[in-house]
Amino acid sequence: MALGVSGCCVLSHAPQGCQTLVDSAFNWQDADYTETKTLCTKLCEDEIVHGGEELLARTIVEAKELDVPILFVLSACGPEIVGDDINAVCEDIRPQVDYELVPIECAGFRGTQYDGTDLALDVLLRRLVPPCNEKTPNSVCLLAPHANANPTWMGDLLWVKSILERMGVPVVATMTHRTPLSEFAEVARAETSLILSHDAGEKAARYLEEEHGVEPICADIPLPIGFTNTARWLRRLGERFGAVETAERIISEGEAEVVERCRRKWVETQYLHRVEAAIVADATVGIPLLHFVAEDLEMVPSFIALRSAQPRAQAILEKEINELKLEPTVVWGADVYAARLGLEKTRPHAVFGSNIERHAIEELDIPFIFQLVNPIHRFRMLDREYFGYGGVLNLLEFILNDYRDRYRSKFKRYKARW
Repeated sequence: MALGVSGCCVLSHAPQGCQTLVDSAFNWQDADYTETKTLCTKLCEDEIVHGGEELLARTIVEAKELDVPILFVLSACGPEIVGDDINAVCEDIRPQVDYELVPIECAGFRGTQYDGTDLALDVLLRRLVPPCNEKTPNSVCLLAPHANANPTWMGDLLWVKSILERMGVPVVATMTHRTPLSEFAEVARAETSLILSHDAGEKAARYLEEEHGVEPICADIPLPIGFTNTARWLRRLGERFGAVETAERIISEGEAEVVERCRRKWVETQYLHRVEAAIVADATVGIPLLHFVAEDLEMVPSFIALRSAQPRAQAILEKEINELKLEPTVVWGADVYAARLGLEKTRPHAVFGSNIERHAIEELDIPFIFQLVNPIHRFRMLDREYFGYGGVLNLLEFILNDYRDRYRSKFKRYKARW
């Protein structure tokens, strides 16, 4: 969340090893090392035992040399356990610096990455978003675009922005991805909020509604993955923003494009029809995949393991299961072990998951793994969306390539003559 703010500086009040999490966040936010600065207090034994507030204060003051507009101070497990108060330190140091100081208590023991997104969103909105009585007509604020397991989620964000542009809907802010600090002042001007995750962002949308009168939209339906979900999502946007004709045009053009490309490329999926499948993913990708797998691929989802357990996401999935008249085994907040046990018990024919499931099925005699979600065992240079009709084609391409890879020889059976 912090690295999604352009030109910021992030200070980890942590042992040096925790800094590797910042490196991981750089990769996930597609951030540029030349534009964003990171610091670490590098706590050692003395600070972990006796506290490191003095070291933190000194590091914040020394950061004045960097000439940044905002400094985020993130706490780790060790300093929170011994009682370091980063809020108090920042309050004391604030008069000595000329940049915004934003402390975020986010020790690892507080929860998952999705919980971290909610923690940071709450702090950012409360500290940086001023009240505003004026609204930008038919405008939207995008929330938590990165809180999902699509390894190229930036493509999803670009697709959403392109759709809103076609409908004439201005995006006043994106919380957060390449977000200028000035955009925070515009958040309360939005008429609506759009959560781009089923794993985080619900609390932020509720806060914006209660404190600033920002109406959440499309929060009770799956995100636009697959034919059914995309059409439903687009129609909901069209109805809210008075762009019904535009929404119908996008739907008809998109469906025609997918059918035409599949016909010309000889895409065949009949070998997947009626076979049992498992979905092991985050809720953001996993819930809308259900319609795609059951309707578009005509498979039978028998096991669903989702990494988080947001109340609204559970209600959406239950509605989807009833609508499709399915009876899958569902596991919420699934870790690696719970997913492995579920796969061992249900023994599906194919698994939609990650590189973790690729290893898990080796001993389970499950033929196919379709790697769609992070962590993933392939490098993707381009941001290829899962949302929308282009997303349907991307998903089909990944699935068909993984299907063929199952039959690729793992042994060298001949000697080349050249």
